[in-house]
Amino acid sequence: MSVSPFTALACPLDGAPLQRSGASWRCADGHCFDIAAQGYVNLLPVQNKRSLDPGDSKDMVAARRRFLEAGHYQPIADAVAQALLQAAPAARTLTCLDAGCGEGYYLRQLAATAGDAHPLALLGLDISKWAVQAAAKRDGQDARGTPRAAWVVGSNAGLPVLPGTLDRVLCMFGFPVYPEFARVLRRGGELLQVDAGPEHLRELREVIYPTLKPERPAARQAPPGFAHLGTDTLRFQIHVDGAAPIADLLAMTPHLYRATAEGRARAAALTALTMTVDVRLARYARHAP
Repeated sequence: MSVSPFTALACPLDGAPLQRSGASWRCADGHCFDIAAQGYVNLLPVQNKRSLDPGDSKDMVAARRRFLEAGHYQPIADAVAQALLQAAPAARTLTCLDAGCGEGYYLRQLAATAGDAHPLALLGLDISKWAVQAAAKRDGQDARGTPRAAWVVGSNAGLPVLPGTLDRVLCMFGFPVYPEFARVLRRGGELLQVDAGPEHLRELREVIYPTLKPERPAARQAPPGFAHLGTDTLRFQIHVDGAAPIADLLAMTPHLYRATAEGRARAAALTALTMTVDVRLARYARHAP
């Protein structure tokens, strides 16, 4: 597969271009960001953190990795890859950011789908250092010692990316910051936003909650700066066998914190569960600035 790391990074302190210099990234004003041994760089300034250790914990990241690598969400990964590669520019490398990449599963699946037919320059960004560390370790390096993707600790609220340098932005079950997405996308670039549908994991939610809240109508209006290209629905069934993978699934969803202790206890007593997976894949094109 033809995959390279995305390099149009910006200094999180002044927005200036970052240049790779040995084991660091530096801007012209002298700000320096060291590359960790695992191959990632932390571009989240301390003053921009809302907690000492923001984002998913080490245990949550491990739970997500185990669940995703078991293949339960493979149809989602396939649909995401196809949507991102749709209408890909034929004459140049497709640049893509996963904004909230977790441990890198969907970028790895994208690279596998693209193969040698679509050269990619990839950037995975997450506010959790544990997620980015796991992604970088799992991704590894090519024969020259270069990571196959760029892995960055950062925030969607202030993407450390130069303006107009991305063809695609992926936001999976995450926290979209549309002005930032619009800033970093090229004219005609696309945002792919993947969110849970009304039936998503209904069977698990029926176990952990006394009653289910009515679903809010899905927003159809395109965010400012974007045109809505279309929304696809993907729905299928999964069977999860064993208490441990059910616990992993719960740990990678917001329901872990929303459920009461009694609800979590009911989930912990499960040994098998068949569930509906229901997601919406919405594509938006970047207008001219």
